[in-house]
Amino acid sequence: MATAWAPSTWRSKPIRQMPEYLDEAKLERTEETLELMPPLVFAGEARALKNSLAHVAEGHGFLLQGGDCAESFAEFSANNIRDTFRVLLQMAVILTYGAAVPVVEVGRLAGQYAKPRSSETETQGDITLPSYRGDIINGMEFAAGARQPDPERMIRCYSQASSTLNLLRAFAQGGYADLHQVHR
Repeated sequence: MATAWAPSTWRSKPIRQMPEYLDEAKLERTEETLELMPPLVFAGEARALKNSLAHVAEGHGFLLQGGDCAESFAEFSANNIRDTFRVLLQMAVILTYGAAVPVVEVGRLAGQYAKPRSSETETQGDITLPSYRGDIINGMEFAAGARQPDPERMIRCYSQASSTLNLLRAFAQGGYADLHQVHR
């Protein structure tokens, strides 16, 4: 029997790969801030994707998923977003032509800021620190301060994901995705 979903139900599930935030008050403030933010993806967009994926599942389309395995603060730029979008569009054109069916593009970007790890710690020489778990949690630099999980990084990730999605929407609706532009 399915249980009712609520935003807080994840806390009752078995949790793996959860960072330990030392400052509980800072974590709570961050969660409260994020709760007030608008959704990154709107219900109409989710329904449209669900319908498109249903057509793919029925054999009336092809699913193309692409993007980065992980995003970082350092690589966040309009040019990188545009270039990833362009590659997805180019691949979709080829697949549409080759398969003669519509292609549903799913971008793996605007939120790939976490990296699961097989070990909680990393050792270099005689120093052991928490593992780098992605920019949403801690910094890549092998230094104690950078490796300490910081909940406020989630707010920066939200902001960058929001900016990425808005730019992608502008590209998609502003003519950049027009087939007549494919060679530009």
